[in-house]
Amino acid sequence: MRLLRRRKYLSVPEKESKNENDQSHKPHIPDGMWQKCPDCKQTVLSADLAETKICPQCSYHFRISPKQRIQLICDHGKLEEELFYQDEMTNPIDFPDYEAKKRSNQERTGYDEAVTCGLAKIKGQPLALGIMNPFFMMGSMGSIVGEKITRLFEYAKDHALPVLLFTASGGARMQEGIISLMQMTKISIAVEEHSQAGLFYLTVLTDPTTGGVTASFAMQGDIILAEPGATIGFAGKRVIEQTIHQKIEEGFQTAEHQLEHGFVDRIVPRQQLRDEIADLLLLHSREGDIHDY
Repeated sequence: MRLLRRRKYLSVPEKESKNENDQSHKPHIPDGMWQKCPDCKQTVLSADLAETKICPQCSYHFRISPKQRIQLICDHGKLEEELFYQDEMTNPIDFPDYEAKKRSNQERTGYDEAVTCGLAKIKGQPLALGIMNPFFMMGSMGSIVGEKITRLFEYAKDHALPVLLFTASGGARMQEGIISLMQMTKISIAVEEHSQAGLFYLTVLTDPTTGGVTASFAMQGDIILAEPGATIGFAGKRVIEQTIHQKIEEGFQTAEHQLEHGFVDRIVPRQQLRDEIADLLLLHSREGDIHDY
């Protein structure tokens, strides 16, 4: 009977089931603390990008907002005055959901449109400044963008000011159809009138500068600078290959390729742009100009 006696086993408590939703033991990493470089694919501490937003591993130039651009190049890191603030909602061809998408971009970015215009000084030299915003509907050019840039050149002509324009755009805004394409001619005429007045126009092509912007005012500058590695072209690579039915070389739409083929005058790293722009403004300044803004 002893052999049939039930053995006693040590009681082991059941392991508590893990709650996948329990965040109490997971490390908290603040949003935006790390960024992945699109070029070298390395994860970079945001603080290491510093003000210039350049990858410390491969020197890739991250896209930046108008506010960040102003802080980098303008005296005291700010505009003297912002021009042509636009809060009117327009939908010229009644494109479905356009107003909602635009309002969403305004709330997300804090900007009213895809270009910021104003008056600024760079090392004491006054100018009219326009900065396109790749974070607002990919910097696309609609009627308001066209109007603001046109008025910037008109203001600069009336006040004998040079114009500095940073381009960053996916091209004409599809939600405005033919109206957006009309902006190419509209701005180009204003650029020509500014030039006929003997005034200097400097463009800085940043990533990306494509479509109708490339086909018009981006390439009309008296001097054309570009940031390293910026995508500069008209149609995308895939569209071109499907049209001509052949492969095209890698890197043909980079700033470096455009420089090699004479479409860009110089490639300037972002941390050197302020000095480069100031030198060009001084070189092209006209004695006796009165800037009464």
